[in-house]
Amino acid sequence: MTQRLKDQVAIITGGAQGLGEALAHRLDAEGCKLVVADINIDAAEKVAAGLKDAIAVKVDVSNEQQVEAMVDATVSKYGRLDLLVSNAAILIAKPVIDFPGEQWRKMVDVNLVGYFLSSKAAARVMIPNRKGNIIQINSKSGKKGSYKNSAYAAAKFGGIGFTQSLALELAEYGIRVNSICPGNLLNSPLWNEGPNSLFKQYARNQGITEEQVRQKYLNQVPLGRSCEYEDIANAMVFLASDEASYMTGQAINVTGGQEMR
Repeated sequence: MTQRLKDQVAIITGGAQGLGEALAHRLDAEGCKLVVADINIDAAEKVAAGLKDAIAVKVDVSNEQQVEAMVDATVSKYGRLDLLVSNAAILIAKPVIDFPGEQWRKMVDVNLVGYFLSSKAAARVMIPNRKGNIIQINSKSGKKGSYKNSAYAAAKFGGIGFTQSLALELAEYGIRVNSICPGNLLNSPLWNEGPNSLFKQYARNQGITEEQVRQKYLNQVPLGRSCEYEDIANAMVFLASDEASYMTGQAINVTGGQEMR
């Protein structure tokens, strides 16, 4: 396999499980030196131990001091930062009238403010090198409202606005900024595992069975299948590579045709 990102130094936030772990392994396979950053340091260390050249860093992306320390640890270890993949996110889905304000703010703090703080810290060390790449893992919910899932959609819409604004601001330094908007990862742990799996949350919110939830979302996809980790990883590697050198400020749909705007 040709390593398209050979010797790039990358940070991935939320890299200790699920999609983030899968993306970390793909970045490793593509030749990156990697910082696996996550609030769950034990899981992050386990992921990093399975990669060729990686360290783990504990970070709450909504904490500015911890985010700055994450970037400082990267530069201390590897001397520079080429790529930030801002993946850390949480999802709480509730009807708006039942949504506690503190939980709504938490969604915005992690999913939007965390992206801002991570990008700010990354830009600080990328600007002097006049080169770099920032990729946010966004969502199709950043393009279209999400039923009884207002906080997540609001944060993801904000993420696309921030992506476009940051792309304008950093273009003069040769730094590109893009978002990836995945469709529904119906086969992932996020949807299937634990008492707060999305299938369980959505079944409760919508008054239907988990299997009906699955079929509902499959029916919305013209290509007729779930989004998979590999689909997102393929887009990430392309955006991080020189093949995408003329692309910035984009929010790329990886949705099987479910979202086309």
